[in-house]
Amino acid sequence: MMADRRHQYPTLAQKFGSQLHLRSNLSSSNAVFVPSPSEKNFASFATDFLMGGVSAAVSKSVAAPIERVKLLIQNQDELLKAGRLSEPYKGIGDCFGRTIKDEGFASLWRGNTVNVIRYFPTQAFNFAFKDYFKKLFNFKQERDGYWKVFAGNIASGSAAGASSSIFVYSLDYARTRLSSDAKTVKKGGERQFNGLIDVYKKTYQSDGIVGLYRGFNVSIVGITVYRGLYFGMYDSLKPVLLVGTFQDNFLASFVLGWIVTVGASVASYPFDTVRRRMMMTSGEAVKYKSSMDAFTQIVKTEGPKSLFKGAGANILRAVAGAGVLAGYDKLQVIMLGKKYGSGGA
Repeated sequence: MMADRRHQYPTLAQKFGSQLHLRSNLSSSNAVFVPSPSEKNFASFATDFLMGGVSAAVSKSVAAPIERVKLLIQNQDELLKAGRLSEPYKGIGDCFGRTIKDEGFASLWRGNTVNVIRYFPTQAFNFAFKDYFKKLFNFKQERDGYWKVFAGNIASGSAAGASSSIFVYSLDYARTRLSSDAKTVKKGGERQFNGLIDVYKKTYQSDGIVGLYRGFNVSIVGITVYRGLYFGMYDSLKPVLLVGTFQDNFLASFVLGWIVTVGASVASYPFDTVRRRMMMTSGEAVKYKSSMDAFTQIVKTEGPKSLFKGAGANILRAVAGAGVLAGYDKLQVIMLGKKYGSGGA
């Protein structure tokens, strides 16, 4: 019986010896080394990560002019207060025209490099935190029901977004300040910032590390509201609208996805406005005491409509970005045989 057990469970020395023997045989022959599952997973992740970055860079760069116009319109009241804008923009067309006239055509891409760079750490942290929070909440529809799974998706997404934002929020701050950096009123005037490092340097000198994280709290609220509305509307409308001939129709799915995205974006847009307006006060003499104070002051002095300034340009940006991504995805399938998404970062 003891002999049988010893045979069934080899000793550590036997196991180690057999591994050495196997390695010796492999090293002395022309063996073909097959990557381990972990190596395959890493290679697959690295490829998806890099190709997703290319996809994000293309879509963000094409939509960058609309994104800059959106930020200029959204933050124009703070620019007027600081004396960096002579008069309000009359609309999207006026903002485009004045920006090109005063700063040149290439200035429409100001801040885009930082926005593209931001994709990589955002995706890396999202990848790291996503699985952790998914396991932490661990809701199953058959066991917990639809609403618990729905709430779990929102909670885990918000938690992952908040965790990622701790590390990448300052890049979004820098992108906002660079994109909203209109030239001073006087002809040939200097810009406020000369680049990414200059934004960090000047903000840290005037406000400390806090200046790089203005609006952080309200941004997390915005993420939660957006995700809740997005999942809620999509999951509710999909079984009602995508039926019959529309069930597997790509165009119908695309249109529904776009409508839901725009709806969630518009509904959560005031949170984005408040956080970006708070960002714009770093380095300025007058600051908002909190996100609630910012919200109250904006509504009181400028009216509720001010919370939605730039929302039209934001919708155009979503159309442009979605269209470019759809075309780029198709090109990847034709050339590489696989689609690599940008992750929407």
